[in-house]
Amino acid sequence: MAIRRMNLSARAHDRLLRVARTIADLDHATTVAAKHLAEAVQFRNLDRNYWS
Repeated sequence: MAIRRMNLSARAHDRLLRVARTIADLDHATTVAAKHLAEAVQFRNLDRNYWS
């Protein structure tokens, strides 16, 4: 849903998943949960707001 709302490209989608995986790793989780994806989306929004 966030991909469509934010109009992200396939490359941005891949980066978002990669950031979510990193967040999950830092959380010592074996799988990526919704909270990890939500945090990655928040980072993406911060990036868009301050660097666009």
